[in-house]
Amino acid sequence: MELLSKIVIFIFGASIGSFLNVLIDRLPHEESINGRSHCDFCGKKIGWYDLFPVISFFVLGGKTRCCHKKLSFQYPLVETITAVAFFLIFNLKFKIFSQFFNLNDLILNSNFKFQISNLIIMWGIFSCLIVIFISDLKYHLISDYILLALFIFSLILKIVIPGQAGIQAIGTSVLSGLAVTFPIWLIYFISKERAMGLGDVYLSAIMGFLLGWKAGLLALYISFITGAIFGLLLIAIKNKKFKSKIAFGPFLVIGTVVMLFWGERILEIIKKIYGI
Repeated sequence: MELLSKIVIFIFGASIGSFLNVLIDRLPHEESINGRSHCDFCGKKIGWYDLFPVISFFVLGGKTRCCHKKLSFQYPLVETITAVAFFLIFNLKFKIFSQFFNLNDLILNSNFKFQISNLIIMWGIFSCLIVIFISDLKYHLISDYILLALFIFSLILKIVIPGQAGIQAIGTSVLSGLAVTFPIWLIYFISKERAMGLGDVYLSAIMGFLLGWKAGLLALYISFITGAIFGLLLIAIKNKKFKSKIAFGPFLVIGTVVMLFWGERILEIIKKIYGI
């Protein structure tokens, strides 16, 4: 049963990844996400048999069936990343089916219900982060709708966590968001949006709200370090100049993911090193 649940989660994640591809390509262009999928080149409706996540891309040889144009590798990549992310979140953070003996007892168990709700929220958060990563990398745009969805998922997570639902706890999270976003806002303000975009300001604020000020600032530090390393590598291979614009949203996402998965361990190591 545990193996079956993992297979189902992987397939479910890939299917969600297919929907995320729609959000990535349509939201930055303010296109409707309603309606059937269509070819980006000729506009013809895509048949259901060509919409299987990951599989259809390779069956079609990476080309559209209708006009034989080359498809972006983004599509199977996002679907695979989402499937792997859903699988890892389930295994690393929850493992809620590790003792899957009596389904009826398990469903009535309050801890099981808490774990399920927590799992769904985390999947929602990571889905938003994937869309932000790819869309900012591809279009240098972060959709306000995705930022709002990320904030809502983060707020719900705070509400369902015991001891985090009170006004004081939410207020502390808001202050954490302001503390984490301040350096990004300062860069945004001083550079007049040349170094940072407003989407980066909002994203860093949600990071602080979600992670807390300590983990949030560490996530911000990781973002700057990874961004600097990536920028220097691009300069070294002569793909970018110092004045070239590099999207910072993906690095904020990297910092957030690192702290979501390994934040507690990293904070423990820092405490041991500095004796705090």
